[in-house]
Amino acid sequence: MPDDRKKQIPLRLSPQLYNAIAAWAADDFRSVNGQIEYLLTECVRQRKKNGAPVPNPLDPPIELNL
Repeated sequence: MPDDRKKQIPLRLSPQLYNAIAAWAADDFRSVNGQIEYLLTECVRQRKKNGAPVPNPLDPPIELNL
């Protein structure tokens, strides 16, 4: 029998990234946790849709000057 419960994982975010996600979540009437889950789900869905690999090397992180 598969375990259908959601998994809890620790996640470290910079304050700038957290604030950006929190603002976006508020705009979408979601919790921060719900927004992160939504974003990850959409990324996985897109990956499955086009099958594109993750670029190697990865793009450098963007600066969040909020």
